[in-house]
Amino acid sequence: MPLLRHPHRSNNMMDGWNGRWRMAVVLAMVITCWIQPASAQKIGYVSTDAIRDKYEPNKIAIQRLEQYVTEWREDLALKQKDIEELELEMKKNRLIWSDQEREAKEKELEDKRRERDKIAKERFEPGGEYDKQAEALLNVIWEKIYAAIQKVAAAEGYDIVWDKSTQPLIYVNAKYDITVKVMKELGIDSDELERKQQDIIDNDPRNKRQEEPRRRKSRRSSAAEEKEEPKPDATIKSVPTPDPVTPQPDSTKQEKDIPR
Repeated sequence: MPLLRHPHRSNNMMDGWNGRWRMAVVLAMVITCWIQPASAQKIGYVSTDAIRDKYEPNKIAIQRLEQYVTEWREDLALKQKDIEELELEMKKNRLIWSDQEREAKEKELEDKRRERDKIAKERFEPGGEYDKQAEALLNVIWEKIYAAIQKVAAAEGYDIVWDKSTQPLIYVNAKYDITVKVMKELGIDSDELERKQQDIIDNDPRNKRQEEPRRRKSRRSSAAEEKEEPKPDATIKSVPTPDPVTPQPDSTKQEKDIPR
């Protein structure tokens, strides 16, 4: 994202405005960290820079702000051109003008300079038109992003979520990064970032060390289950199978068969 700079200031206006938002978020996180017992905390982190860069409403708002800045700078450039032309005219004609003409031109030049500086201050100084437009356009977007972070954090059981865009973190396990989940909550395409994050998680030696004991425990449990075979109940006695019954010949039939 190109830097939006005041023509008379070197600091980045967008970073300044975003910084105030981020400080509020960090302060809330610090207060939460202070009041929660350390043993009960589940801590995650998020990159709001990555979210903002991919969030379409934020892109549109930034483009709108850049459009304002371009128009304002063009206006100031025209006023500066008028000033320079008047200065050149005064330099050429200073000797041939009367005192009254010279004084009138000097007053005109001073008025033009004063008007230029006034417009620049009203638009670009802290609390000026730029800050007002940024607040109007970006406040709603930041509220949506912040609400999505809170929703994901609550669903995942996190007590604290740090913003690594504002807080430098020397090392954090990528499996505690909820950036992708927040993006999905906001409807942002995050497939590529999700693949990169998964690669980092898979290649992190700490995750491998944590996974190996669980695998060994799982293998031991499976082996123990295989060894435990059900034993027959000794109290159950076998029921004897009855002997087959041999059919007896019908005596009445035999009597009929005897010749009389």
